[in-house]
Amino acid sequence: MSIVWLKEFVKVAVLPPAGPLIVALAGVLIAGRRPRRGRAIAAIGIVLLVLLSLPAIGALLVRMLDTTPAFDPSHTDGAQAIVILGGGARAYAPEYGGATLSTLSLERVRYGAELARETHLPVLVSGGQVDPKAAVEALLMRDALTREYGVPVRWVEARSRDTHENAVDSAAMLKRSGVSRVILVVHSFDVPRARREFAAAGIETIAAPTGIPPPVPTEVGDFLPSAAGLQRSYWALYEILANALYLVTPRG
Repeated sequence: MSIVWLKEFVKVAVLPPAGPLIVALAGVLIAGRRPRRGRAIAAIGIVLLVLLSLPAIGALLVRMLDTTPAFDPSHTDGAQAIVILGGGARAYAPEYGGATLSTLSLERVRYGAELARETHLPVLVSGGQVDPKAAVEALLMRDALTREYGVPVRWVEARSRDTHENAVDSAAMLKRSGVSRVILVVHSFDVPRARREFAAAGIETIAAPTGIPPPVPTEVGDFLPSAAGLQRSYWALYEILANALYLVTPRG
């Protein structure tokens, strides 16, 4: 099984909500023969699901991954371009006549457009397709930037399937244009791994994270279960697992 498809399996079967629910279901099945142990395992699965659905927990997990502050556009520190990494596409979007950007991709594109207008640096968008039948993320990103935000795109990297390939394929394009230092637009939880991948590919990066969580919970809703809290925990846990995989994967 390729690394790409292994990651897709983890997304579906290990991360929340499926992962904790599978634990709870296993507990229910075990309870038929070993009631005490089964009930304990089921309770663990339910408690995990509740905790991970708390916005405060999701934010904490993200802060454990990265604490990079918001980027200051007045200090580009010699950056020569802006690189925006794709965050997925929504395949079924009949209101757009086909596929469109996912929420993550759209947030990155919007922020990247803002930085491009403020810094006047050229833009590279990066993102391919895991499924050959799916839309190409980079093309959707380019169209949104040019048509909706009025920001031109100089480079379109449309073959990558994950962050590693984002970095390798983008670096090849950038180096041909003499670019060695870029502003990297990703979500806060993506910053550490994305920067490592680009560094390994020979490109220096200045992180420009979006989706930065507050330093401390400030609202009652931060301690109440919600779909938004579960989603943030999902993204953070995915990155924690991906970072662990990065550390044990041989680099060529």
